[in-house]
Amino acid sequence: MPYRTEGSAIDAPLRVLLVTSRESKRWVIPKGNLDKGATPHGGAAIEAEEEAGVRGLVCPTSLGSYRYRKRRRNGASLMIDVDVFPLAVSQELDTWKEQSQRERRWFSLAEAAAAVEEPDLGELIRSFAPSKMKAAMRRTDLFSAVAGKSKVNQMFGWFQRLLPKTGNFFEMFEAHAVTITAGADALARLLQDGNRDHIQEVIEREHDADDIIREVLRTVRETFLTPFDRGAIISLIGSMDDAIDEMQAAVQAIDLYEVTHFEQEMKDMAAIIVDASRITAEAMPLLRDLGANGGRLHELTERLVRMESHADEIHAAGLKRAFKDVGPQDALRFSVQREIYKHLERIVDAFEDVANEIDGIVVDHA
Repeated sequence: MPYRTEGSAIDAPLRVLLVTSRESKRWVIPKGNLDKGATPHGGAAIEAEEEAGVRGLVCPTSLGSYRYRKRRRNGASLMIDVDVFPLAVSQELDTWKEQSQRERRWFSLAEAAAAVEEPDLGELIRSFAPSKMKAAMRRTDLFSAVAGKSKVNQMFGWFQRLLPKTGNFFEMFEAHAVTITAGADALARLLQDGNRDHIQEVIEREHDADDIIREVLRTVRETFLTPFDRGAIISLIGSMDDAIDEMQAAVQAIDLYEVTHFEQEMKDMAAIIVDASRITAEAMPLLRDLGANGGRLHELTERLVRMESHADEIHAAGLKRAFKDVGPQDALRFSVQREIYKHLERIVDAFEDVANEIDGIVVDHA
């Protein structure tokens, strides 16, 4: 499922690229049969380039699956199961293999869900949507409202203004999530095209994140009433900061050792990092109303944990292949690859920590 984000804001809308089928001309996502020896997400990337003319990193953890009935040329009509993998589009080609056979078009998530015929696919597309939350939830002037209705002495309004404020923690969580998402995108671009400018962008994003976490810690010290436990606030922002710190460590290692070639397993882990950052960015505004959003938060954290487990498998496979390919002949090159894998794994581990912190907050406060 090729997608892109319209802007860098935490609530920036997502758009999905659909193509028309060759025969019926109905709107579908790029898909096809898996070639022998290819990974499922690797096959999805090939189909996206051939059918829709787009390239990007594909998250190896599927978004889900749907089933539809496909009519074969021999007349048979068979049920087909399709696994859907998110593809963060970084390049649209001017010409591609099936350009003359299909039309491609960007849709909003709601439009794409309505355009496809398969109900299960429509639900998968809808589930990909970031929650439409307000930029800020303003504190209700309770005492003023009561005074206006019951003619209680206006001193209550004066008293309310003297109460300690709860701080702007939600805005800072969301701002930090924006830096993580931008850093993950830059890291993924670095592993995809090798352009060294992306290294500096990750470092700059990490500096932005440091400013935010310092402000969070200052606000925790100075705020009397907090939306949830101080320890939970510090642990949540700390786990988020660990993710961007490890992104910086990864690009610094790449820069130090002048790495220019990246194995497919590294790119797969970067794709997981991109999707994990997107999920984290969606989760942050939901913390404003834990009672209403507890179910959706659980869905997001469950996906983060599943992605971390998948990343562990990719990490192990990548290390094993690196040892077999270069370990016996070039111990230094193997050590460099192992260090890059280590940082990528730690980034994903940090996102799992974010998921655990969110789950703890939901359990304690929802």
